[in-house]
Amino acid sequence: MPPEKIPDLTPAPLPTAPLAYENSNFLDSPDGRSLRILAEYNEPMARFRRERIQDTVVFFGSARFRALDVASHELELLDNTGSVAPAPESEQPARDPEETSALRHKRAEAAVEMARYYEDARSLARLMTEWSKNLPGRRHRFVITSGGGPGIMEAANRGAWEAGGKTIGLNIMLPFEQQPNPYITPALNFNFHYFFMRKYWFAYLAKALVVFPGGFGTLDEMFELLTLDQTHKLSKPITVVIYGSSYWKNVVNLEMLADKGAISPRDLDLFQFADTPEQAFAILKEGLTRNHLDIEQPRTEAPIPDTPEASAQELLGPDIAQTRPDAGSRK
Repeated sequence: MPPEKIPDLTPAPLPTAPLAYENSNFLDSPDGRSLRILAEYNEPMARFRRERIQDTVVFFGSARFRALDVASHELELLDNTGSVAPAPESEQPARDPEETSALRHKRAEAAVEMARYYEDARSLARLMTEWSKNLPGRRHRFVITSGGGPGIMEAANRGAWEAGGKTIGLNIMLPFEQQPNPYITPALNFNFHYFFMRKYWFAYLAKALVVFPGGFGTLDEMFELLTLDQTHKLSKPITVVIYGSSYWKNVVNLEMLADKGAISPRDLDLFQFADTPEQAFAILKEGLTRNHLDIEQPRTEAPIPDTPEASAQELLGPDIAQTRPDAGSRK
């Protein structure tokens, strides 16, 4: 009898396993969270270095406010901060002056009033950028930075863009749609998953803060930075301007906090109120000059180079060896 044929039990060839940093199942999992957090630190840092950004002036304020020309024609509020969907018809501001709905008239008046703050933020950002973009040095100083969305954020980026300067948008992924406004410098358009990493970048580079009228998000951001300043957790002085004294003094009574002993009376010196772009600009310019420009080493008078700043490898030199081109797609 012929011998029994032994079946071939060799398993089928396996596909090449994905590289760890290309394995989306791992990177999107809880086990990859630490890498995602680190990426939201390292990737912005690399771009800020490449774009020669030294420090920033941060604008906070409501995402709901519209430009004056838009408010005059549309007069609508948004149903979610940053959402592109209009509010329910019953909550829309009046488009016809003969409408009698008290809510519509109230919202119509508020829309026009708040549109003034959009235009003031736009003017202030333009004044700041016209001044800061001519400061000598190898990096861009006091770059206008916002949360990257609509409203006051758009106004800040728009004013800087109109002045011909770089401007930063630190956007955040939200359950509802929020698109970056079109005035952000493309190379400085960021999108974060983690709120705390976005807040880190607001605070880390900021040499000044301007707080325009806003809601919960604006209050959160303002008090967080004031707390960091109050507790001396910021490495350098920060100039804080609260814009729109009539609005803010109706929203929160900061003097009462001092009167009741909740804060020290000297904590009221952490910020200044302003009611016009020119007044706010004068406060910012004086604070930034006194706290930063006057105490720094003598600066070169040469203009900021147009070429990107060197990468970490280019700065550190040949001690960092590159992977051979045939050993993978990364270096």
